[in-house]
Amino acid sequence: MSVLLFDSNGELWHTRAEELKLDYISMPYYIDGKEYFYDLGKATDFRQFYDAVRAGAVPKTQALNPEDYKRILTAYFQAGEDVLYVSFSHKMSGTFQQLESALKELKEAFPDRKCIVFDTNSISLGAGIQAEQAGVLKQKGASDEEILAFLNEFTHKVAVYFVVDDLMHLKRGGRCSGIAAVAGTLLGLKPMLTFDEEGGLSVIAKLGGRKKAISTLANKVAEELTDEDKYAVYVVDADCKEEGDKLRDMILEKRPNANVVRQIVGPVIGSHCGPGTLGVIFVAQKRPIPLKQA
Repeated sequence: MSVLLFDSNGELWHTRAEELKLDYISMPYYIDGKEYFYDLGKATDFRQFYDAVRAGAVPKTQALNPEDYKRILTAYFQAGEDVLYVSFSHKMSGTFQQLESALKELKEAFPDRKCIVFDTNSISLGAGIQAEQAGVLKQKGASDEEILAFLNEFTHKVAVYFVVDDLMHLKRGGRCSGIAAVAGTLLGLKPMLTFDEEGGLSVIAKLGGRKKAISTLANKVAEELTDEDKYAVYVVDADCKEEGDKLRDMILEKRPNANVVRQIVGPVIGSHCGPGTLGVIFVAQKRPIPLKQA
């Protein structure tokens, strides 16, 4: 059985990762010229990060390089351990090209070791919930093959919906065209986005105003949630806690038996979506069907 690994772009809270004995790769971000690595909230200064962004600082993220991946994986391989890596969407970053390069070199140095990479085709807790459930299965004694078979089915049921407050953050990160960002900002539109089956960012609806956005997110959970007695519903916010709490309460009014977990969006994801983002992640019958690519 392999070591189960995920990355901090999966945003599973550090206490939950520790409970499931999940290892993770800390992904980097930069703000005010200083580099940080997200630690799943263990010692993260969320206040400092979001205050800086609201004051005009422009955070940046960066792919790890092959040497980073070789260093991380060599520690496992030297210990005689294989790795099952449950990763965030490969479409969302060039970091996985660096990983492939590292794995080719490591294969020569450790021919008997392997690293299987499962692409969740999602990010934030859309990836994290998949790593979480892989960890649950591992604790029950499931083999790598059993975990992968589960993930291959489960990934198609993970629904992610989120609404950004300012499209310009997505534009800076290359996730939204300049014309669409400016037009949406001028019109006051709040696009609701999701991740398609290939892990790309897509528009699911265009909403007018925050109240409409919150109620629509709550309705999506109420209408599509399945297995509420088995899987958590994650409600996340990027420094808009009161609205996140309101969204949680609206969900519980509609689905009182749901296990709703509240969490703040980490700095890496927050660098791209910006303050004011609200999202829900839960298990549905199938992934959302997008309108078009964002």
